[in-house]
Amino acid sequence: MTKENRKLKKQQKRAENRAMWARKMKEEPGAFWTYVILRTIVILILIRSIFAGNWDNAIICVYVLALYVLPQLVEKRMHIEIPSVLEIIIFVFVFLAEVLGEMQSYFLKISYWDTILHTTAGFLLAAVGFSLVNLLNSSEKARFHLSPVYLAVVAFCFSMTMGVLWEFFEFSADRLLLLDMQKDTVLTQISTVDLDPTLSNTPIVISGIEDMVLRLSDGTDYAIGLGGYLDIGLYDTMEDLFVNFLGAVVFSVIAFFEARSVRRPLTTALALHKRKAPAGK
Repeated sequence: MTKENRKLKKQQKRAENRAMWARKMKEEPGAFWTYVILRTIVILILIRSIFAGNWDNAIICVYVLALYVLPQLVEKRMHIEIPSVLEIIIFVFVFLAEVLGEMQSYFLKISYWDTILHTTAGFLLAAVGFSLVNLLNSSEKARFHLSPVYLAVVAFCFSMTMGVLWEFFEFSADRLLLLDMQKDTVLTQISTVDLDPTLSNTPIVISGIEDMVLRLSDGTDYAIGLGGYLDIGLYDTMEDLFVNFLGAVVFSVIAFFEARSVRRPLTTALALHKRKAPAGK
């Protein structure tokens, strides 16, 4: 490819991007302005983080900006349309999780912040799973059509699979990078067979735990002082999966009944659909 051809191709891509954003501003003003406002905020935070030398926050900002352009790339590459409502929810969700949750420590400051986000994620992932199968189901080239039950089951299974994969990611990040993404839980009672002196697999229950003392390799004793036994992530993981399950069930049940009905307000608002061909083609 010659230099002139490469330059022409770049100009064509820029023209296509400008046309795409102009169309989105006209046809989907809610999604467009949500994207512009949140992206501007993230860019300002990125600039401030760079000047302050806070590279952890700067990396999160770059990550968020990459996520914000992902919907447009998916639409362009897969020739599908993401509903405006779903796109707005995605932009806001990423902002709440990464900017407020991680950078502003809302995961620690607000008790149920993580629970709310995982419940929402379970609901949205079920919508994505439903959309992927429904695209095939509504295709004129498809030789078979799936029942509402099957659509609901696939939506649920897709959401739970994505939830499990995310917990795998958190566990890997904690073990390899020591990030503590799987937040700990303070317990005042534990039950374990490891303390059974008879080795008969009998759980020993210890109640009324007020503190833990860690003995380090150099012989130093370190009192945690959190008021109980420190669980390292198990309770957080199971709670995340449980609320993901609830979100997935809620969407799947609604999707099942809507798939049997002519009126489909929720699945129409959240489900992906094929891009309409331009007039005259």
